[in-house]
Amino acid sequence: MADMTEKTSKAGPIHARPAVSDEMIEYVGILAKLELSGAEKEEAKKDMERMLAYIDKLNELDTEGVEPMTHRFPLTNVFREDIPGEESLPHTGLAERELINRESILKNAPEQKNGAFKVPKTVE
Repeated sequence: MADMTEKTSKAGPIHARPAVSDEMIEYVGILAKLELSGAEKEEAKKDMERMLAYIDKLNELDTEGVEPMTHRFPLTNVFREDIPGEESLPHTGLAERELINRESILKNAPEQKNGAFKVPKTVE
């Protein structure tokens, strides 16, 4: 059975976590499809211990009343509303957005057929 490490914090008890074992490192190596030498396994074990110790340190913080966030910076949706049949150019430099329809697009086409651009055949 794995050695369990247990601590308490200002927020209450921290759930016990198993100590990093050779078997755990071997298992992580298999999951990551890594072939680790003995020295690399020892180094990975030390690294994982340091990472878990840091997480334990973070768990000691009192986060009562702290609003969870999904991103470091406030994000808002900058996309326009998708209205079928009406497309606009957002960065035309015009005072108003210019609505574009199929006819106005195709009037600049060198060739058109059945309401679409006609292009040279590319596949035999």
